[in-house]
Amino acid sequence: MKKVGKLYAIGVGPGASDLMTLRAAKLLRETDVVAVPEKTAGQQDSFAWAIATGAVTPEEIQGETLFLHFPMSRDVSITVPAWQRAATAIITRLKQGLDVAFITEGDPSVFSTWAYLQEELAESLPDVEVEIVPGVSSITAVPAATGVPLADGEERFCVVPATYGIDMLPSLIEEFDTIILIKAGRIVEPLIALLEPMGLLHCARYVSYASGDNQEVYEDLRDVPKEHRYFAMIQLSIRGRKGRLRHGKVA
Repeated sequence: MKKVGKLYAIGVGPGASDLMTLRAAKLLRETDVVAVPEKTAGQQDSFAWAIATGAVTPEEIQGETLFLHFPMSRDVSITVPAWQRAATAIITRLKQGLDVAFITEGDPSVFSTWAYLQEELAESLPDVEVEIVPGVSSITAVPAATGVPLADGEERFCVVPATYGIDMLPSLIEEFDTIILIKAGRIVEPLIALLEPMGLLHCARYVSYASGDNQEVYEDLRDVPKEHRYFAMIQLSIRGRKGRLRHGKVA
């Protein structure tokens, strides 16, 4: 009986190709199949692929390149069948004894396309060997761009999707020193309206395309252009516990 192949979930980082790990690059060169998520079926429009091929050229990839459609939709009648088709395509190759590397931007364990695929595979092929290869996450790329630490000493931070998290901000501000709002391109104006009366607008920094050649950082949300931006995040750094380890009290 032919042995089932091994499945890799590989994080390729937030945007800059030279942030991709050496392990990720090695696996892309050597694995039998490289599975790539695309936004539009048949168009090969994949940010993860653009990052990966900046470090490993398509000519260096020895195996098959398999593009899989992951639609940008919240409609489960659209997304779930697409995830199932992607899982089926991968399972077909695994059952042929081929090793498959599925790439995803950032880190596979952090708000990743991989999570959808992992659930489908767990149901259909529960015994498959899976190795998750971590990548640099945008959650750490953003503070690298702003120069403001996520947390120091006794500080606490949290990460929430902006589209769901803005209503929770007043309570989160009480509990956390830094709040990272992901997918924040659409909530800049509502966030200004929320933070300004609280005297916290100066604590917010906006970063788009963190680590990429087109990275932009705005220290005042009022300066952010009005057009919607993809790959946009906001770092809200209140840092109420800063200095406790150094001074024994809040600085």
